[in-house]
Amino acid sequence: MFHPDLARHPDSCPALVLNADYTPLSYYPLSLWPWQTAVKAVFLDRVTIVENYEREIHSPTHTMPIPSVIALRQYVKPSQHPAFTRFNLFLRDRFACQYCGSGKELTFDHVVPRRLGGRTSWENVATACAPCNLKKGGRTPQQAHMPLYRQPWRPTSWQLQDNGRAFPPNHLHESWIDWLYWDVELEG
Repeated sequence: MFHPDLARHPDSCPALVLNADYTPLSYYPLSLWPWQTAVKAVFLDRVTIVENYEREIHSPTHTMPIPSVIALRQYVKPSQHPAFTRFNLFLRDRFACQYCGSGKELTFDHVVPRRLGGRTSWENVATACAPCNLKKGGRTPQQAHMPLYRQPWRPTSWQLQDNGRAFPPNHLHESWIDWLYWDVELEG
């Protein structure tokens, strides 16, 4: 019987990486390794294979299914506070302008403008669409009569991971599903 994995190019076979406790290292962006990195980690005994693709790779002396889900043998403690990056800022704010709710033309805005002493920090930067950012200009939200939906705050890694679950990638291999949503509350 033909399986769709058999038609996949190996470069289209990334491995979902789980921590040693079998939870994803990251939801968004999803913790994926290229097949070459996953296979190397298997041979170096750094990971356990949890699931495989139907697709195989071959060497002159060995045939092996490409791993689709792997778990680290040693637990990696996640950082409590994530790096302050544009991506993490957008993720904290759920990819929506904090002034109007739009998800288009996103940029970031200093709530207290830099010219008034505002710093570039988690607590003073919010996601804004370009039109709202332009409209607000170098004023505070109060001066511009543009209230924020949520005041900026410094998120924990757990909060970002939780937000990331709402934004799954466009393609999830069926072997990943059980490992990505194991802690989702079940409907009664």
